[in-house]
Amino acid sequence: MKIAFTTSTGEIIDQHFGQCHSFHIWEVGPDDASFLGEVSVGEHGSDEEDRIAARAKVLSDCAIVYTMQIGGPAAAKLVAQKIHPMKTGTEVNLMETVERFQEVLRGNPPPWLRKAMNKGMAPSFMED
Repeated sequence: MKIAFTTSTGEIIDQHFGQCHSFHIWEVGPDDASFLGEVSVGEHGSDEEDRIAARAKVLSDCAIVYTMQIGGPAAAKLVAQKIHPMKTGTEVNLMETVERFQEVLRGNPPPWLRKAMNKGMAPSFMED
C-alpha cells in the first residue's frame, strides 16, 4: 500500500500536515518497502480549506499519511477520502516507522488497517 510521510529530510517524520511543502511516498508491504518519490504541494489559495483539499488530492492514492501533527478538520478531510491519518506527536525515524508498520502487517492487522490495505483494489465478486 502507498503511505505518505511528512518529512523535511526523508529520514525523520518532522512536519505538520498543513505546513509541509511535500510528501515522501512509499510503497509498503509486509516484506518489502520502497521509496516511490516525493510529491510537492504548491500554494492553493490563502484559504485553509483550499490547502487541505489540495493536499488530500495529491495523496488520493495513498492509504495512510504519517505526520507529526494534523488538525481535526484536515484529519476529517483525509478520512472522508479514505486516507487514514497517523499522528506521531513527536519527531520519529521514518525507517523505524516503516519497519514497525511491516511487523504489524506480518501479524494480525486491525480491521481499519486491513481495509486500508485494500484501498485502490477493484472489488472482487464471487461467481454463481
